[in-house]
Amino acid sequence: MFLSSTKTTENQDIKAPATLIGTGTVITGNIEAAGDIRIDGVLKGNLTGRARIIIGPESYIEGDITGQFADIEGKVEGRIQVKELLHLKGKAIINGDIHASKLLIEPTASFNGQCRMGANIVELNADKAKVVNE
Repeated sequence: MFLSSTKTTENQDIKAPATLIGTGTVITGNIEAAGDIRIDGVLKGNLTGRARIIIGPESYIEGDITGQFADIEGKVEGRIQVKELLHLKGKAIINGDIHASKLLIEPTASFNGQCRMGANIVELNADKAKVVNE
């Protein structure tokens, strides 16, 4: 369920292990994950993932989230940028802007911020972020 494959320069699939940040864990700092990642604790920093990002119902993220796919049930204070599907589930609370190719919001989730959708929007914002960081 949590294994994802990444491509190397030789176009070979490599299975990247899943990462789990459990309930009661508090991390201060940025996280970069090559494989799937699930956070059920607290993260005070930015999260970047190349596969699926899962934010559990009791989790709290204070920072930006960037990834391929994301399922969010907890609370996020920051910008979310997803290249594919962003799914806001359950009692998710999002306070920040969203940039996603596709967005699914369940009726029990709440979102406060601006939303930009479409594959071109996500790619443009990724390019703009690179220019700003250089």
